[in-house]
Amino acid sequence: MHEREAEIRSAERAIEALTAPAGTEVGELLLYTGAAGLGKTAVLTEVRRAARRAGCTVLFARGGQRQCHEPFHVVRQLLRPVLAALSGEERERVFGPWEDVVGPAAGLLAPRGQLDPQGVRDGLDFVLTRLVQLRSPVAVFVDDLHWADPESLGWLAGFAVRARELPALLVLACRDEFPDDALALQRGLTDRADRRHELRPLQPASVAHLVRAALGTRAEDAFCRHVWAVTGGNPYETAALLREVADQRLEPVEESTGQLRELAATARGMTLRHWLDRLGPTALCFAWAASVLDTDIRPDLAATICAQGPETAAQSVRELRHHRVLTGAATGRLEFVHPLVATSVYQSMPPATRTAMHGVAAVELENAGLGLLAASRHLLEILPEGDGEIVDKLRRAAREHLAIGAPEAAQRCLRRAISEPPADEDRAPVLYELGCSALLTDPATTVNQLRLALADPYGLEPGLRVDATFRLAQALAHSNRLGEAAALCAEEAARTGPGPGRLRLEVAHFMFAAFQSEDPDGPGRSRRLAEFDRMLGTVGLAFSDTFTDASAEASGGARAEAAAEAVFERDGLSHAVAVLRCWDLTLRGVDSAEAIALGESALPGGRLPRSLGWTNTTWGFELPGILGISYLYADRVDRAEELFDEAVRTYEVAGWSGGHLGFAYLLTGMLRFRCGSLAAAEDYLRRALRLAERIGPGSPLHWDAVGALAETVAARGRVEEALELARVHAFGPPYPTVMVLPDAPTLYGRLLLARGDAAGAAATLTAAGAALDARGWRNTVWAPWLGHLARAVAPGQPDRARGLAAEGVRRARESGTDSAVGSALRLCAAVHERPRAAALLAEAVGHLERSPARYEHAIALVDLGEALGGAAGAREALTRGLELATRCDADGLAARARELLGRG
Repeated sequence: MHEREAEIRSAERAIEALTAPAGTEVGELLLYTGAAGLGKTAVLTEVRRAARRAGCTVLFARGGQRQCHEPFHVVRQLLRPVLAALSGEERERVFGPWEDVVGPAAGLLAPRGQLDPQGVRDGLDFVLTRLVQLRSPVAVFVDDLHWADPESLGWLAGFAVRARELPALLVLACRDEFPDDALALQRGLTDRADRRHELRPLQPASVAHLVRAALGTRAEDAFCRHVWAVTGGNPYETAALLREVADQRLEPVEESTGQLRELAATARGMTLRHWLDRLGPTALCFAWAASVLDTDIRPDLAATICAQGPETAAQSVRELRHHRVLTGAATGRLEFVHPLVATSVYQSMPPATRTAMHGVAAVELENAGLGLLAASRHLLEILPEGDGEIVDKLRRAAREHLAIGAPEAAQRCLRRAISEPPADEDRAPVLYELGCSALLTDPATTVNQLRLALADPYGLEPGLRVDATFRLAQALAHSNRLGEAAALCAEEAARTGPGPGRLRLEVAHFMFAAFQSEDPDGPGRSRRLAEFDRMLGTVGLAFSDTFTDASAEASGGARAEAAAEAVFERDGLSHAVAVLRCWDLTLRGVDSAEAIALGESALPGGRLPRSLGWTNTTWGFELPGILGISYLYADRVDRAEELFDEAVRTYEVAGWSGGHLGFAYLLTGMLRFRCGSLAAAEDYLRRALRLAERIGPGSPLHWDAVGALAETVAARGRVEEALELARVHAFGPPYPTVMVLPDAPTLYGRLLLARGDAAGAAATLTAAGAALDARGWRNTVWAPWLGHLARAVAPGQPDRARGLAAEGVRRARESGTDSAVGSALRLCAAVHERPRAAALLAEAVGHLERSPARYEHAIALVDLGEALGGAAGAREALTRGLELATRCDADGLAARARELLGRG
């Protein structure tokens, strides 16, 4: 520990702060960096001892050079020992609702299903936070962070922010050798370090002390200086050189310095000849097997990999411990004395031997019950030979990786399976699996691989081809390429024979087309959707009869299963089309009762059917989402709330913390806004925006969250903040091809109007209205462009303004919902003089009293009080408006009501 006193003292101060009297504990991030051999591991070892002496719960992990492709390897080292030792009651407290999500990643539960990577990271945050609260204070150590697997590194980078708020100390050590794809995560960690220490080489005096401690006080100054010059003051290389000097019985005098460079080269031991001469072939073979296993070396597995019996293996371990290659008990876990030794041994292996040992390791780890999660990294190292069994194992390993929330690891396995290569008939299915594995994280990869799968000459079986087309369309849609998605489904449907697959593609075509912000044939598509619905009723019955006939030929359970599947397919299609028609009618602004009747037909027993479930992959989350919005716009907030609450609950329980949960938060925020709970709405919408920012700017969720949040913030009276939010997030033209909730051009025009740019608002809202009318979308709740355009042009064109506002009222009456009519009347009143304005507002208040739109109701009351002036009822309207605005958290509106009351 020469010249490391400052680094140790810094850690001791951090531990003292962590273990201070209750209530003053603080979390910190302590980072040690430096080249290989400078003593990072030794410093971490000393700091770990200090943390234990201070009473900390210590979690420790080490990255492995050859285990960096084993997902959550570092996480399992950190958490599994302490979590596995918890009592049942403690386990329940620590895991809460996250056990099924975190358990597979932590190595405590078998993988099953498919997990959202962000959900796993959020679950790990929750579990470690609860663990810190249970076992406070906690010190988390990670050595060789540069070799941490990407999944663990990504989680650590996020948790480092949260750790500052907890009685937890993070101590990390790494070289400056991160892979290119991990540099952003590395910076995310290192930039947050509260105490950062870059270890430097030793000075000549410290090297001289080491020389004399190892070789005796007779060592001459010239010899000591030459040792320092040869090793550059690197502590590890200095110690290794001094062992060689001692082994060679070289006198530590000036005359011996000429041999030091040769001995230093030997000490670094980067050649096969060095290790053979030093260890002999038997011990070296065991060392090779150990280096293949890397940081988690079980002697029995290493012995099997190098084909040594128990006695021979035990002797090999003794030899390797004697030569300071391995450390640890012969019957327990072993580890290399230093990562440089492990690297040197591994690199000394002939390529053929290395490949063979990885192949044996893959088999033996699986045979030992460690599963394909551990074995798969070895499969990545063997040479492609067209082995179908290897392809099968890699595909199964990929499924296990997806089941613990590690899609990138799954993709590595599937890419390796393709290079094997698979049999001709298996190539397209592997490409399909590769594309689907990236659906939640990398739409571009999904698009490329699924296109290859669909173009493969051997192709996919019909059902899988339909699903591949749908997944490809989803990826295109999530990349703002809705036109391509809709066209793809239509083209593939035309090539598909009659049956459920073709019908699913035709429904998908209508679904993706419905989400396009522009469509040259919007009204025509609405008519074709209605015709398709009628046709589906006839085809569905025939389709069901066909399946019933087929099931009659089966026996026992197979008959029941076939019949059930027929009903599921038929009803799944009819439910999807009912939702799409409900949404189409909602956007067209026709009688809401007709739209809601269609929506109700998609909810047998009043609940979402399995085919429309929030996590069901048949259609995705969009259909239940637009069904809920249809209820919301029709003033059926009870039904909308049931659906949106179920979405949040379902995604949180399933650990889906990415875009799906963000969409659920968005919908809940929109519901709260509509009901006048503006503070709650803002909270949910900020959550949605945070999740959208994880995905990246420009995604449909990002547009929706920014627009809805800006509208909410403005409603709370913070107009400047809303304008700044729109500016920072580039909410404005050009708009995405996917429709935005609320309508993006309409909202942008309203923001321009709030900024005082009436001319810009008028131009924007005029263009928005023309596009919406061409599309056939006349819903005045989603896109109230007519009323706001009327406000924009009123100063210079009062007659035009009144005509526009009247048209807005007429369209709102067509829908028949009180909130739509009341809001349209309120906007219409804004372009009329008293007493006409007061009459319109009185009618608006009547409608809004019967609606769930409390914030709109509050505005109408305040506007009515102002329009009445000194007339009877003005003060009552203002008082009621103030009370309602206060309950809605509409601070700006409440302030306006108080000002008007003060004048009276």
